Amino acid sequence: MANPLLPPEERNLTPDQVEALDKRRDLGHTFLVIAGQFAVIAVILLLWVGQDLTYSPGWAHPIAYYFAVAVLIIIVCGIAGMVLRRGTPRLD
Repeated sequence: MANPLLPPEERNLTPDQVEALDKRRDLGHTFLVIAGQFAVIAVILLLWVGQDLTYSPGWAHPIAYYFAVAVLIIIVCGIAGMVLRRGTPRLD
């Protein structure tokens, strides 16, 4: 009998399909970890963004640019991780 805790489309997979599913979910988990690590970096950068935007002349705002890149990485990796982890009953 199939495991009733699994989604219906995953109840009758072959061993190769289960392995591919596990690899996809592992990659998704990796992306979520990367997004989390960059979230910590973005919080630290946020401490200096205001000062950088206030006191840096012209277009020279390196911390603001680093912060924007970190936020972009968080969004891309977070969405990719959630998409790749779809169908999992929990997020580790």
